This record gives sequence, structure tokens and C-alpha cells, in this order.
Amino acid sequence: MKKALNHLKKADPVLGAIIERVGPYTIQYREPGFPTLVRSIVYQQLSGKAAATILGRVLAAAKADPLTPEAILKLRPAKMRTLGLSQQKVTYIRELARMTRDGEIVFEKLPELEDAEIIEHLTRVKGVGVWTVHMFLMFALQRPNVLPVGDLGVRMGMKKVYGFAELPKPAEMEKIAAAWHPWCSVASWYMWRSLENEGAM
Repeated sequence: MKKALNHLKKADPVLGAIIERVGPYTIQYREPGFPTLVRSIVYQQLSGKAAATILGRVLAAAKADPLTPEAILKLRPAKMRTLGLSQQKVTYIRELARMTRDGEIVFEKLPELEDAEIIEHLTRVKGVGVWTVHMFLMFALQRPNVLPVGDLGVRMGMKKVYGFAELPKPAEMEKIAAAWHPWCSVASWYMWRSLENEGAM
């Protein structure tokens, strides 16, 4: 990780200042399997606290930790709705469970694939978009060079740090991130952290 931080500090002095202020890179990784992708779907468009509560209810109802496709499919959709999941998310999670059970989605083979192939493989599941796969690549598969151009936090961080008048568009983000390769995931993590402790800037 020292290599990544040294590269980013040299390549981008603005980011270098954030790295100095934030301190060590302490990303928390998760297992690259079915439960993590279910978690990502639950967390879509919700605050962390609300999502954690709902996920806890799902785990309790499924009586499976780690969660399995079979445990999800045993739950009735109406029951899943009572746990706090929207109708859409019930549909998405059940589709992911069905496709995983039937071997259409194979988590075990993902580590062998390129990032673009993983995006193609997982976005076949309804409700799993590019942003969700970007998070999976970064936080589960530990891929070092992911730039999540659809992530609001990264966009807000870039807007603040690089002085954009509005949230930057993907092309603008990629232009700045050109200096970050091959460590875009690390730089993106620091963009999230840059939004914390506003007074310390």
C-alpha cells in the first residue's frame, strides 16, 4: 500500500494533501460472494443505519449467516416486504438468489475475470447496476484500479477538492483520475474520506 500512496502523492499533489490529512488507508474488505452482493442491493439508496437494520432482519428471517440463495428463496416475497425491503429490492434479491442457485451467476469464477468481464457478468441480474459492481470490485474483490464514476460521494469529493462548480461528469472525473492509475480505488477511498471532518480542511 505504501507504493500506492507514494504514487498518488507524487502524481497528484492535491490528493497528496488529502492523504496526509486523512492518514492511513484503512478500507474494510468483505467476502466476494453472494451475501456481499445481497448486502449491496439492500444498501442501495438508503442510509447506512437504515440498511443495516433491514439487513439484520433479513439475516434473522432467513436463519442463515452467511446468507445462501436457498435461504432467500425459502422466504415468501410478502415476508421479505415486512422486513423493510421495497418491492423492487425483493425482486432483485430473489432474482440474484435464483440465478446463483441455477449456476447462471458463479461467484467462484469472478477472481479469474477482468473488471469489465465481472461488470458484464453481474449486471445481468436485474437491480445490479454498474455502481453496485464497482463497489463489489473495490470492497470484495479488492481490485486496486476502479473509478466509480456513478458514485455520489466520489463525485462530491472531487467537486470539493478540485473546485468544480457542479458535480463532475464521468469524462471530467476520468481526466483527473488519469494521474491516479493504477490505484483509482485507493484514490476514490480518499475522496470519500475527504468529505469527513469538513472543518479540518
